[in-house]
Amino acid sequence: MKYQAYPEYKDSGVEWLGKVPSHWQDIRLKYVADLEGEKIEQGSTLKYVGMENIASGNGKYIAKDDTNPEGLSTSFSKGDVLFGKLRPYLAKSWLADFSGICSSEFLVLRSKQVCPQFLNYYTLTDEFINQVDSSTYGSKMPRASWDFISLMDVPVPLDNESEIIANFLDYETAKIDTLIEKQQQLIKLLKEKRQAVISHAVTKGLNPNAPMRDSGVEWLGDVPEHWKVMPLKYIIKAKKGAVKAGPFGSHLKNSDMEGKDVKVIAQKNVISRNFEIGESMISSDKYRELEVFTIEHNDVLITTRGTIGRTAIYDNVVTAILHPCLIRIQIDEDYAYPELVALIIQESGYAMEQILINSNATTIEVIYSENLINTIICLPPSLAEQKLLLGDISLRKTYFSVLIEKAESAIELITERRTALISAAVTGKIDVRHWNGDSA
Repeated sequence: MKYQAYPEYKDSGVEWLGKVPSHWQDIRLKYVADLEGEKIEQGSTLKYVGMENIASGNGKYIAKDDTNPEGLSTSFSKGDVLFGKLRPYLAKSWLADFSGICSSEFLVLRSKQVCPQFLNYYTLTDEFINQVDSSTYGSKMPRASWDFISLMDVPVPLDNESEIIANFLDYETAKIDTLIEKQQQLIKLLKEKRQAVISHAVTKGLNPNAPMRDSGVEWLGDVPEHWKVMPLKYIIKAKKGAVKAGPFGSHLKNSDMEGKDVKVIAQKNVISRNFEIGESMISSDKYRELEVFTIEHNDVLITTRGTIGRTAIYDNVVTAILHPCLIRIQIDEDYAYPELVALIIQESGYAMEQILINSNATTIEVIYSENLINTIICLPPSLAEQKLLLGDISLRKTYFSVLIEKAESAIELITERRTALISAAVTGKIDVRHWNGDSA
């Protein structure tokens, strides 16, 4: 880093803090800040802050319209620091810029020895979070207690130094956050461009000079003259069960998925395209009852609830059955590649447009098998041309994936620098007393 160290240091006496500037004090948190907050029953009209309203690691507030208090809440005032004691490894700490009520999973801290911004930054450091996390109790819902946190050491600068450090961090983290936001926008644009490129390829083909014709379908527009335009059901295997929705919940309850014999492939497997994850299993007896829902090699699996329209090709040899939130279709491979059909459903845009319009869903988007198989798609007539199309799309997807991965890596590195800078400033590893934002 370009910043200088302090002229003199002393041993803090705390292993995880190490050395601190010689003129700083080490004071336990309960003497640096008071634990505040009156318990509030349901029915308050004050603005509510839940754990989901605070981002992990960066102290930012996330506005949500549907956040409502559950059970007892805690009051807080503008300038208080709200520190999440539930799953503290998530590093949820926020400097309140308004007064209201919050989840009882927050500790409401009112600083009295350092400026509130400094305290907020300190509670976001890896040093502080790791120590708090090591003290938690409860395996499924680990929490930290004020009894432990209150005894943690805080390095306290003298006079107005904590304000200078806080102002320095406000300025520098704002610049870093702008860089992160630009990378996030780049990723968004790359993903949009990737989908546009794929959509163009699966509706217009690879030859820009190919003769075109009107598809007769509003969402498709013009397509290559020799391509086939037809309902999806025309390329599905002509056998019973080639289109199969997962068993109704009444046939496969959550309690059934605690067996040890046959895997249940769920939405998260399809979304991640990873069939190894997940622990839902059924017994051999339950499998014999639901054997018609067995997934076969090369089945196209489609998510139908919540995150809808995600696809994956089942390429495992392990016996498994469908989760109730999936549909599988079996493509006749004499007419089409399952991979191309899966790509059209998930990434073409035009297929999902039809499915959504025909679903008639009012509150929750749902895909029904009847609507799915009647979706109009277009395909090159020969498997050879389909193979060329898939190869070209694969290269283009790889190109965009590389660019997206670079942007994600940049965000990771920038975020690490942000964390390191905060830690260095609030633990006295760098001296910013002469920092001037106007000349920075």
